[in-house]
Amino acid sequence: MRTNDAPQHDEPDNALVSRLLSRRRVLALSGAAGAVVLGGAGTAAGRNAANGSTLDSVKAAASASSACMPLTTEQIEGPYYIDYELFRGNVVEDRTGIPLLLVLRAVDSTTCKPLRNSAVEIWHCDASGVYSGYTHNGNGGGGGTPPGPMPSGPPPTDAPTAPPGGAGGGHATPTDDLTWLRGIQMTDHEGFVVFRTVFPGWYAGRAVHVHTKVHTGGSRTSDGYTGGRTCHTGQFYFSEDSVKAAADSAPYSANTATRTTLGQDFLYPGTGTQGGLLQLLYDTSHIERGVIGYITMAVDPDATNDGAGAPGGPGPLPTASPSPSAS
Repeated sequence: MRTNDAPQHDEPDNALVSRLLSRRRVLALSGAAGAVVLGGAGTAAGRNAANGSTLDSVKAAASASSACMPLTTEQIEGPYYIDYELFRGNVVEDRTGIPLLLVLRAVDSTTCKPLRNSAVEIWHCDASGVYSGYTHNGNGGGGGTPPGPMPSGPPPTDAPTAPPGGAGGGHATPTDDLTWLRGIQMTDHEGFVVFRTVFPGWYAGRAVHVHTKVHTGGSRTSDGYTGGRTCHTGQFYFSEDSVKAAADSAPYSANTATRTTLGQDFLYPGTGTQGGLLQLLYDTSHIERGVIGYITMAVDPDATNDGAGAPGGPGPLPTASPSPSAS
């Protein structure tokens, strides 16, 4: 277990929102929240207030969506998890890409109350599809291209596990000590954490995604997060419109791996927010200026879901067809 208690020199959230999002722009916000217009206040104080209000609005939308929602879908941990427990809000390090602000909330699925003082962890690949800790494996690990063609739709009901190419639940041996795009934070009194990262890239066999774990029942100590359990292991997904927009800009345009769409992904259950589909806020004309993604996870804080094996335990992968909102 690796911990990181060094001071983090992150920008304040509101300042980061100000940098990411241009004023006088209409921004796309998927989901029921509709479109948001940032005010064109001429003063710095006015701009900070407008952008601060935007982040507050995102949190308010995430809070409103938590009303007695069903359990968020459990998914596999995947092969690239490393128990570093790097406590930090800025996970970018030296990675380049479209700035992404992840606003994540965890709530109790039974009481609908926020999970306070719990730990939320994320990890994902960089713009070229490479995970820190596994850079010697290349794009997507396992040498890159899988030995056979990827499925173009939901797997058959007798599918044993994941397709080849390092996308399954088995853990891969790390190849290096790099740590970018990995981090963990304790939730605040409303159940929120905010991560500063970059929009993920892709590798053969998987749609663009971010991994997450929620830890409850323990506490942060000098040794990291001690005690308790991993109550949720999941993945976050991005709309096809946002991925297509990102793919046209550098450094994503240099990624030559065949991209799996959200509708083709063998893990995304096609259930929108419950299945991990992020709500996104970005300038549709200039996504390179940055993206805000938010979601509320409804979890059972007393359960243990470490993400081993196929989703939901032994058996075939989910066969649900993607929802229309996934395309």
